[in-house]
Amino acid sequence: MTVRRGWAVVVHVLVLVLALSACSTVPSTSPTMQITQMPTRAADEVGIEPLPPEPGATPEEVVRSFIDAAASTRQGHRVAAEHLTPEAQGTWNDESGITVISPGYATVTTAAGSVRVTGNRVGTVDPRGVFTVAGPGVFTRDFALEQVEEEWRISDPPDGLIILEPDFVRLYDRLSAFFLDPTDQRLVPDPRHLVVGEAQPTALVQRLLDGPSPALAAGVRNPLTGVQLERAVTVEGNSAVVDLTGISPDPSTRLSQVAAQLVWTLDQLDSPRINSVEIRIDGEPVDIEGVPDRQTVEDWPNVDPESVPVDAVGHYISGGALHTVTRGEPAPGPAGSGAYALSSAAVASDPRSGELAFLAGVRATPSGATLFAGRYAGELAPVLAGGSLSAPTVAATRMEAWVVRDGTSIVRVQFGGDPQGVSAPTLPRLGPAEALELSPDGVRAALVVQGPGGPTLYVGTVVRSENGGVALPDLRQIAPDLSRVVDVAWRDGGTLLVLAGDAGDDRIVPYELGVDGWGLTDVPTAGLPSQPTSIGAAPTRQPLVNAGSTIWQLAGGTWVTLVRGREPLPGTAPFYPL
Repeated sequence: MTVRRGWAVVVHVLVLVLALSACSTVPSTSPTMQITQMPTRAADEVGIEPLPPEPGATPEEVVRSFIDAAASTRQGHRVAAEHLTPEAQGTWNDESGITVISPGYATVTTAAGSVRVTGNRVGTVDPRGVFTVAGPGVFTRDFALEQVEEEWRISDPPDGLIILEPDFVRLYDRLSAFFLDPTDQRLVPDPRHLVVGEAQPTALVQRLLDGPSPALAAGVRNPLTGVQLERAVTVEGNSAVVDLTGISPDPSTRLSQVAAQLVWTLDQLDSPRINSVEIRIDGEPVDIEGVPDRQTVEDWPNVDPESVPVDAVGHYISGGALHTVTRGEPAPGPAGSGAYALSSAAVASDPRSGELAFLAGVRATPSGATLFAGRYAGELAPVLAGGSLSAPTVAATRMEAWVVRDGTSIVRVQFGGDPQGVSAPTLPRLGPAEALELSPDGVRAALVVQGPGGPTLYVGTVVRSENGGVALPDLRQIAPDLSRVVDVAWRDGGTLLVLAGDAGDDRIVPYELGVDGWGLTDVPTAGLPSQPTSIGAAPTRQPLVNAGSTIWQLAGGTWVTLVRGREPLPGTAPFYPL
């Protein structure tokens, strides 16, 4: 795979080296407090550290060396500070955010002691570690330099860091803090990015305590609100100990949810690898019925962020009939026999039983489109009509289907209910939506919108009010590098698969990227007979595409037919039930 973007994020990385009390503002004998004033980086080096400015360096060389020096894991970026005047060293704040730029930037001396940096901005990272992809425009920054003891030094550094994209890939890990969806059925990933090193467990837990990112906050719940760390997370072998304060130790739904958040969040770590978590409150282990002291993700399968129904085999449309990828067999019921002449469909499972329960399908004709809905394997009824309807989409947490009607309005239909509008105030000014896909947890929606520059990918957070209203209040462009976007699917709650144009070969190819827009990566095309036109995906399942009006699945980096050794089966609009 070719990585198109790589990144990492500055976060308030919380470090507690108990043996080195000088590295901690929270001595072991201090009263309980939230650990927010800890050094944000390790006291020891991780990897190759940058070099100080060369004697006799020109202003341009000093500025370039200053940018290189941002690639450090050391607290305070002491080498970067050596590039500054004494006055600037006293005021410079290296923790106020990051600007990530491509390595091919330029420096120009605009006047004596003045250097302008221009380059391609990849994105920015706020102090909480939340990445925002850069929009159109070029990064420009002017640096003023003065001579200090006959050496050029920067007198007006920007607060925060300017760092090159490859250095982010090398020095930071992309992890997720997990929060609960509004139904409390599923954990929702919220990408955060931590500097490599031994402080990651504490830093990751602190990200949970700090709460969700601004873009996600209105769509999730955080049972850890108001809770603090009693002390830094410790790791012995492959087990972590998390000691909390500010929450009752009595058994409760909230305590179980807190435990699930912590266990699933820490389970991502590879260095150190954490297989189990012991949770304490004010120094005492928690007592949750049926759950061991050392908890694992197997103890909390009810909120698994990647769970899918047992019967969630791929489906697709062939000749107006609903089929499964199991040897291309028709789906049960009249939809499988072609009774509704469907052009696209979606299937939701019953969250209580996991059985496939709700089927929604669109029939498109030259005169208009109709949405049919009903019980899976049962009779369907027309529930919505329009000049055009997008392919329906569902999530794993609710039995309801969403569509875009006439490119401008979003409508949801609950199982057995009437159509209801979804407020999307930013959509009309962006352009008509051609595709809509809910994330597996139902907290986010991805849309392909036909804008002035062609089809573009947007993501928004689903916000549900207490009175039953549903909205997508803001849509954010997350892949400005992609053009001619054709379709989108969710590989998991934090990762998208996108069909879009390849600038080099002028064709449609698949890509993968994070929900925040980071990590745009090429997906192999080996085995495909032609350009793909639609894509389907689900957690832990092999992606499906329609190419040349036949269905293909990705296996081991190669697209193969549904039945190995057989001719490809005809079909379009592949998807997975959720």
